[in-house]
Amino acid sequence: MRSEKNICRYSGEIKRGNWECLNGHKSVVFWFTGLSGAGKSTIAHGVEKKLFDLGIRVKVFDGDNVRHGLCGDLSFSPEARTENIRRISEVAKLFIDNGTVCLCAFISPLRSDRERVRSIVGSDNFHEVYISCSVEECERRDVKGYYKMAREGKIKNYTGISAPYEAPVEPELTLETEGLTVQDSVKRVADYVLTVVAAESMVDLDG
Repeated sequence: MRSEKNICRYSGEIKRGNWECLNGHKSVVFWFTGLSGAGKSTIAHGVEKKLFDLGIRVKVFDGDNVRHGLCGDLSFSPEARTENIRRISEVAKLFIDNGTVCLCAFISPLRSDRERVRSIVGSDNFHEVYISCSVEECERRDVKGYYKMAREGKIKNYTGISAPYEAPVEPELTLETEGLTVQDSVKRVADYVLTVVAAESMVDLDG
């Protein structure tokens, strides 16, 4: 039976730098964190479209979508949530090795889990984007009624109600979505992303 001692990493001839040169931009992980309803997924997909239109290789990793496949076997216990974040971190690492800009939209309520992401993908490759919004506003936006069910005790361990959310201490970017339109939010994040991923003479920031 094979063990971890028998498994070796294999490195092919095509390196991350080769992909970045081919794509014309750097590959980085942008980690969107915030309460459910704060706007993480909506903003991430809007940014994805802007980057795609500029010819940038980009992929959104959305919490709900990942739960349907890669992490479909996991519950919402604290331990399972940590494993959920670990798995997507490893996948994102593979994608940046392939030259892709990763937009990861996950509640990821614990600072320790987000710091683990940073350690897995590498501190230089990780940008924490805090999508800040009050619980009250998130509840107002909640068309599915999850917050209401959480307050009634019908959903257990719901972040912001019956489970804690630890806001980032020093995120690379903070967005207060309560006072911004979706379009303004997308533009602010996209402008920041472009500044980070642009390699000299590779991406036209004014295009």
